[in-house]
Amino acid sequence: MTAPNVPIVSTFPPPLPTLSAVKFPLGWLLEHASASIQYRATIDVARLGSRVSSDFQFLPYTFKPSIELALSQSADGVWNDSMLGAPSPRSEGFEGVGTVHAVRRMLEYGWDKDSPPIYQARRMLFRLLAEDDDPQLLFEFAPKPGAKTKPEEEVRLMARQTLREAAGAALAQAGFESDPRLRGAARRTLDRMMGFLKSPVGAKPWIRIGNRQVLSPDAFAPSIYALQMFAHMPLFRSEHYEGMELLYRWLTRPLPRQEQMQVVGRKIVPVPLLVMGDRLPHRNAVEDDVPAALAWIELMARLGFLRRNENWSKMFERFVDDCGRDGVWHPHKGLAMPRSSNPWVWSSYPLEPSRAGDERWADMTFRIGLIARLSGRPIDLI
Repeated sequence: MTAPNVPIVSTFPPPLPTLSAVKFPLGWLLEHASASIQYRATIDVARLGSRVSSDFQFLPYTFKPSIELALSQSADGVWNDSMLGAPSPRSEGFEGVGTVHAVRRMLEYGWDKDSPPIYQARRMLFRLLAEDDDPQLLFEFAPKPGAKTKPEEEVRLMARQTLREAAGAALAQAGFESDPRLRGAARRTLDRMMGFLKSPVGAKPWIRIGNRQVLSPDAFAPSIYALQMFAHMPLFRSEHYEGMELLYRWLTRPLPRQEQMQVVGRKIVPVPLLVMGDRLPHRNAVEDDVPAALAWIELMARLGFLRRNENWSKMFERFVDDCGRDGVWHPHKGLAMPRSSNPWVWSSYPLEPSRAGDERWADMTFRIGLIARLSGRPIDLI
């Protein structure tokens, strides 16, 4: 008996499209960029670590701004008795920087997790991961001396969760993914997030109070720090596939127009760190804050979301297209080095201290190459 002609349907997913190589001007960066970008470009993008001299490993520690940041650390391992403080866009140097941003900045500079400043800060960051009620661990969220009223319990819990996620982001970036303290904190954060995303509140997180639309007190949307923590924990992400899928769906939903305010106890407080949807939905969002747009694309690349999202991929391709034949990025308009108004971008941009000369394009050029590497694009060294 002849078998019927039944079409064979493959159960394997279709192969990913072949991606074109991205030109990366390593020679230009070694000539024009600061020591830290030279090091990161060679090690993290070109991946020539096995071919450089042993002395090259000390290059990040010769960079004057990184030394100044290290020397501004207090003896207890903390910067400015703060965790989340970031220098204002108009300030020079590292005035007002908090410990989390300082540690992440030093890691971006290429300093090792066991270098003395980061080693000193690790103890406090790990303490923040624990469910510790010590009021001294509230840092900038602690009540001011002489304050007549204490923060409500809900406000304190929210502050501790924010600090916990921020500390987790710094420790994950430092390479402590296998540490059970970090994994435990990440799992608790993801469990609460998944509970929210699966609940009716996740579908409709906004409630009306008077004439305002505010977030429900039960809304536990992902914060930018939680995303940064997960982004540097690839094994953890692979172990929690369902949570990552829920997260991807949330990050691709339209960003609501409401001001980000949430009911916390008896107060309504701003929650700018929460990510309520797609922060890069169109080209105008890129033009509004170019460094923040590239930082978002890098974050999505680290989370493994960039290649599966057509819109974000197109946005990144435009950055690649803005690089000349020499591989160096230049802005569409003007000749000024782009700036960001987002505090969460400060840790990674700008690493280059000069805002004049060709070196002002080094940050963006390096970052485009790094994203290409993170997203699996072939790198063409020039």
